[in-house]
Amino acid sequence: MKSFKILFSLLFCFSIFNTSAQVDPQIIDQILDEANNHSQLEPLAMELMDDIGPRLIGTPQMQKANEWVVNSYHKWGIDAWNEQYGTWRGWERGRTTVQLLSPLNKPLDGIQLAWCPATKKPITAEVIMLPMFKDSAAFVQWLPQVKGKIVMISKPEISGRPDENWKSNALPEEYEAFLKRKKEANEAWNNNLKIIGTNLRLLPQLMENAGAVAVLSTYWTGAWSAQRIFGAKTTNIPNVNLSLEDYTLLARYISRGKKPEVMLSTTSKDLGMQPAMNSIGMMQGHERGKEIVFLSAHLDSWDGATGATDNGTGTVLMMEVMRILKKVYPNPRRTIMVGHWASEEQGLNGSGAFVEDHPEMMERISVLFNQDNGTGRFNWINGNGFIDAYDYFRRWMAYLPATSRDEIKTDFPGSPGSRGGSDYASFLAAGVPAFFLISNSWNYGDYTWHTQLDTYDKIVFEEMRRNAATLAILVYLACEEPEMMSRNKALLPMDVKTGKRADWIPATKPERKGESR
Repeated sequence: MKSFKILFSLLFCFSIFNTSAQVDPQIIDQILDEANNHSQLEPLAMELMDDIGPRLIGTPQMQKANEWVVNSYHKWGIDAWNEQYGTWRGWERGRTTVQLLSPLNKPLDGIQLAWCPATKKPITAEVIMLPMFKDSAAFVQWLPQVKGKIVMISKPEISGRPDENWKSNALPEEYEAFLKRKKEANEAWNNNLKIIGTNLRLLPQLMENAGAVAVLSTYWTGAWSAQRIFGAKTTNIPNVNLSLEDYTLLARYISRGKKPEVMLSTTSKDLGMQPAMNSIGMMQGHERGKEIVFLSAHLDSWDGATGATDNGTGTVLMMEVMRILKKVYPNPRRTIMVGHWASEEQGLNGSGAFVEDHPEMMERISVLFNQDNGTGRFNWINGNGFIDAYDYFRRWMAYLPATSRDEIKTDFPGSPGSRGGSDYASFLAAGVPAFFLISNSWNYGDYTWHTQLDTYDKIVFEEMRRNAATLAILVYLACEEPEMMSRNKALLPMDVKTGKRADWIPATKPERKGESR
């Protein structure tokens, strides 16, 4: 019995390695050495995050990033270019000043939201807060009071401490009471919006139309001092996000009958319509050069910070993988391409436009690897509905160091989902075997995703070097496959409501003339 098990194991290992053509262990060793001992991730990240900064679509920083990516590839001897697919409203962030004048004189921690209108001169006004209404008639009666005022439109949090902090420190009964108060406050606020007949997206413009001179909001993630920073929803007046701490300070003043007065100023520049571009890199293949192994990561970011983990890490990871492969695998069997996409944050626009503009290329892409969720090591791969994906990843992952391979959980055949949350979905809709390499969290959703804390210091380069080695090996092995990756699709689950099978992820129309906020 023991000898049979040994024979079976040998045959299994042989079946893994024999089905991959022309795999050179020396190249894999060289990839590991280059990724771990000669990494360029840290200088690349400093250049992108510290020197260029945030990369909001339509800003000068985004165009600088496009140019920097292409120039970096050229420096390494890799063909690269910027490919314009449309235009976007240009804007350049300036200063935000928010000063509480009374009942206390102190600066407030505020940041204008993206594409925020500039003030012609500082605004000084009383701050009022959206109250709770009994019915829509009460709201209509109150609305004229916003004229000439700065209006607070967000729900004030009942505590600035994360739930986990309460759970680990409070008595159990007090923790449960806190959760109950928080739930009731959320429900009351949401019901208030229903009474008004609006939502958080439309509320700023509603206040502007009623004569408000500025709008203050706060978007707490639930983690210590972390705020999500998105786009302004006003046309001519400032839309400023305040820290939880300062927003709740103003709310407490108002709840006690005090009338806080604030001086507010925002500076920015409208730059007209600017080119929206994807940055593309390519290493030409030889034996099967028409076939493509594709790398994918969006280059743009929101601009509350410098977009380090969303998606600076994905950007420099793909650049590092290309650099490594150019050095140790300069004549790939298949062509290797990389796309650094624009305007992912507004709806996968850059990648969607690329797919739409290059329909003939889609059938030649063997496989696409996408990364877009932070700095952590790869720990999950979904087969996205491709029934044979397991066979390929099983073979490829056998070549990874055990410390990397054992960390990656898989779900095969998986499901493509209904829409997709990153640029792989643009290609998936076109039938391309496209995979999102999911990373270990490092509290990404709480602390860095779209927040003012998403800066270089949050990058974990130990994890990034591991990812660079893993991805470079996957690309090398995909290039050396005897045939292109199978596109056979699994039957998708039944929808219990309709009794029909779920549809494959649909293509969405990219925005090519972006004027929305």
